[in-house]
Amino acid sequence: MTAFVVVNPRSGNGRTGREWRSIARDLESVYPHMEVAFTEARGDATALARNALIDGHQEIVAVGGDGTINEAVNGMFDEEGAINPDAVFAFVTSGTGGDFRKSFGVEAGPAAAVARLKTAHVRPVDIGRVSCLTEAGGTAVRHFINISSFGLPGVIVASVNRARIAKLFGGSFAFAFHSAVAMLRYRPTPLRIKVDDALDEIANVGTLAVANGRFFGGGMMIAPGAVVDDGLFEVVIMGGAPKGQSVAKMKLIYTGEHVNEPNVRVLRGQRIVAAPVAETGGRMVYIEADGEVAGVLPATFEILPKALNLRC
Repeated sequence: MTAFVVVNPRSGNGRTGREWRSIARDLESVYPHMEVAFTEARGDATALARNALIDGHQEIVAVGGDGTINEAVNGMFDEEGAINPDAVFAFVTSGTGGDFRKSFGVEAGPAAAVARLKTAHVRPVDIGRVSCLTEAGGTAVRHFINISSFGLPGVIVASVNRARIAKLFGGSFAFAFHSAVAMLRYRPTPLRIKVDDALDEIANVGTLAVANGRFFGGGMMIAPGAVVDDGLFEVVIMGGAPKGQSVAKMKLIYTGEHVNEPNVRVLRGQRIVAAPVAETGGRMVYIEADGEVAGVLPATFEILPKALNLRC
């Protein structure tokens, strides 16, 4: 097989770059004819993947963390949909978190990811698209393969992306650390939420996750019932619990048991709209997509059923 391989050498605190020769040897057993390009700055994976498709490549492989996967996937889509509907996407997780792989039971580490590719089949999976505002007031469109969320996660992701020391201990520690700090400061925000025809109300939102995959935040099973190819998002709305209780029960998110708590609602839908209201008081509500800051509310989340051919 042939492939265009997009590598983020800085992922995993530089581990990907240090281990690249070994990873490359393993990958060549799957893709004997592969072209490799390395990212140098944020956004490079998107440009590299898009240009590769335009040049005629049929399979894109992202090597890095969830952020690298997200960027590469965004390179395969534009506002009209898939740039090449027949193209195939694959990934080798080599970052600090590795949440997307968990929905498929892929073990941690590049070696396990490559071993999985050797026997993997191509399957069509859903893709999410969020249309929102930028902080400067412009418009933005971003695709996501795993989970997009807002409220507390948006604040946390912005903090994690700026962090240095916490990341040295791994993605799970970094997210848990910044989650605990943010939860002590963050207060639920009144927002108007619409989920298809099933919900239209103003609610105090601490966290709202629009989930295609099941995990985010370095191992939190935020959406235990999410399925990547059923044409529906699992929408998890959390809010209203006292801060002390929220911190104490944070561990439930790692097992998915949080969905049984009285302050948590779970719905399923294809189109979710979220917007500030007068009671929001002008607060800017940040959106993250696959662990990357995507923009701010108002936003519309739409699912693109089976829009990506995934080798996994």
